Amino acid sequence: MGAALDVVQQGYAAFGSKDIPTLLKLVADQVDWKEICPASLPYSGLRRTPSEVGEFFSAITKVEDITLFEPQEFIEAGDSVTVLGYLEASALDTKQKFQTEWVHVFTVRDSKITRWRGFTDSAARYGH
Repeated sequence: MGAALDVVQQGYAAFGSKDIPTLLKLVADQVDWKEICPASLPYSGLRRTPSEVGEFFSAITKVEDITLFEPQEFIEAGDSVTVLGYLEASALDTKQKFQTEWVHVFTVRDSKITRWRGFTDSAARYGH
C-alpha cells in the first residue's frame, strides 16, 4: 500500500465516522477540489482551501441525507488514487430516494490531498 492510498483511505475513514475536521487535516493549504455536477447543487464547483472544502461537506448535508456511502475499489498509480463507489441517499427537498455509482480521483503529495474530482450520476438524484 502506497502513501497516497493510505491518505485517501484515512480520508474515507474520517468521512465515514462524520469526522470532517480530521478529513480536512489531510487537505493541502492550496487545493484544487471540484465536484462535477449541476450548478444548481450547492456542493458543485471549485474549492481552493481546506475551509472551502469544509463548506463543500456542509453543503452536502443541507440537501442530501446519505444513508449508504461505500468506497468499493481503490486504484493507485503513483500520487494518484481513483476510487469507485456507491451511494444511497434522499434529496431533502423532494424526499426522493436515489442510488448511484460515483468516481473520486485524488492527487496526493507530501501526505496531503492537493487535487480532488468527484463525479456522480446526478440524474439519479432527480429520478432519471
